[in-house]
Amino acid sequence: QVQLVESGGGLVQAGGSLRLSCTASGRSFSTYDMAWFRQAPGKEREFVARIIWNGSRLYYADFVKGRFTISRDNARNTAYLQMNSLKPEDTAVYYCAAGRGVADTVSGYNYWGQGTQVTVAS
Repeated sequence: QVQLVESGGGLVQAGGSLRLSCTASGRSFSTYDMAWFRQAPGKEREFVARIIWNGSRLYYADFVKGRFTISRDNARNTAYLQMNSLKPEDTAVYYCAAGRGVADTVSGYNYWGQGTQVTVAS
């Protein structure tokens, strides 16, 4: 019902920046909370950031506070993750997710994108 496609990943040097985008299909984008998760090889998928359906509340994992910013443009059916001051430990596949009445766990989201690779070189 909701299809999500991420873009914007790539290779950057430590201290650099990337902006990830997540574009959704369908007509109900503005009714969903949107979130970003990430997963490194051999590790569990972990919460990064969430923005509620109307964009008025933002939530972040402690390890990205002050460095990453989540935003959304409902008119464009798109969510974003601006990542600054990147560290090698930020290297992971980053996934966009959508859900209603959710929080910061994988099980709280109904729809997922295919992921985009972010690699931070030291």
